[in-house]
Amino acid sequence: MTLDPVHFDGIARLARRIDHGASERDHRAYAETVWAEFLDPLVDGGRVVLEPIESVVRRLVDVEDVALADRPFPTEHGLDAGTINPTTFRNGLVIDVAQAAMAATPSDLDVHRSRTVVASVHSNDPTATVDDRWDRFDEGYSRSRAIKVPPLPRFAEGVVHALALYLAESEHALEHAEDVSDLLVLDGPLYPRGLLRWNDQHPDLAELLIEDHRPRSVLENYVRLVETFVEREVPLVGFVKNPATRVISRTVAEKGAEAPWTDDTAFFTRVLERGEYVDDVDGERWERDADALSYTGWFRSRGGVDRPLSVDGNALGVDRRLDREAYEVTFFAVYDPREDLCYRVEAPYAFTRDDETRARLTRQLLADVAIAGGPPRVVAKADELARISAPEKASLREALEDRFESTWDRNYDDHRWDGEGGFVGAARGR
Repeated sequence: MTLDPVHFDGIARLARRIDHGASERDHRAYAETVWAEFLDPLVDGGRVVLEPIESVVRRLVDVEDVALADRPFPTEHGLDAGTINPTTFRNGLVIDVAQAAMAATPSDLDVHRSRTVVASVHSNDPTATVDDRWDRFDEGYSRSRAIKVPPLPRFAEGVVHALALYLAESEHALEHAEDVSDLLVLDGPLYPRGLLRWNDQHPDLAELLIEDHRPRSVLENYVRLVETFVEREVPLVGFVKNPATRVISRTVAEKGAEAPWTDDTAFFTRVLERGEYVDDVDGERWERDADALSYTGWFRSRGGVDRPLSVDGNALGVDRRLDREAYEVTFFAVYDPREDLCYRVEAPYAFTRDDETRARLTRQLLADVAIAGGPPRVVAKADELARISAPEKASLREALEDRFESTWDRNYDDHRWDGEGGFVGAARGR
């Protein structure tokens, strides 16, 4: 049933009762102040958490010009993983199943066919066991593994989801590293941000990161992935579609100047969006320019979830074989006015400390966004290959019900939305 006009108007009228504080002009002006005065470098408690590689700079590039320009990297590979979402059964089992896939441009059908499938299982029954050996299927093109996660009932869904997703993705990337000749684009951050965020969420999860080998082994896969690509002199980046970092916002607030935006993406959108205020019948309004992509220079990030892989981070105890600077997360933000969206492109400092490589990566990813009108096409293709559709999720759950001799513990929302309510707190943060 749709809202009657009178009810719609009644809801809309609530906005008149809300004083949103400073004006839009003031928010933009404050963002400009932070941009000009806080980021070179950004210091939190005497520790540098963000600093530019060269300088704090913003640039523009015409959408059509960059889309038609020569590509620095003639081939690209993209990598993504999808899951069925954590599923609880009435016998106490909690399971998630992830499959990772790689896409290539130009297309490589053998690469597209391959999958890495991981099932992670939680059970409070001490007699439950899991055969965690790798197994090959699909004539050797694909492989699978099941793992049992520690008994943490309160966090079972989040843990099984994160471990399945990140293990599948990292293992698939390592297995197919040799197939990448020019550039690998991960769909999401460079490192497993959802897993690294556990350290700040709850003592039980922080303890799990320290004491259990399974999350450490997942992070180790990503560390080895960086080392493999550095040794092969083939760059890799992470394309973050929904960045949610708060290093700038939180640090600015701690300095006594409350940031009026929810996260760093909102801040970068403020400073990258181009336009002007124009007169309208209802007064002044902002009119956005939409003919060019705007982007920042590259920053080195050592705060928040990027801290463990920084120079003074402990990497959760994972051994790092290169100099520690090589692993640091660096990024630039790019704003696409056509969809009013801001993305974050991450890469290890091992690549971006080289001026030429940094410039080539910037041109390539800007061209990708300009052509696709959003995330690079190779990322979209990897997402399509890895995605598990709603009917497939339902069928897989039915198959698991038969195998476990137990029914899926559905609730009303599952019934209402046909199982597509989604998993709140998804690990990847893509």
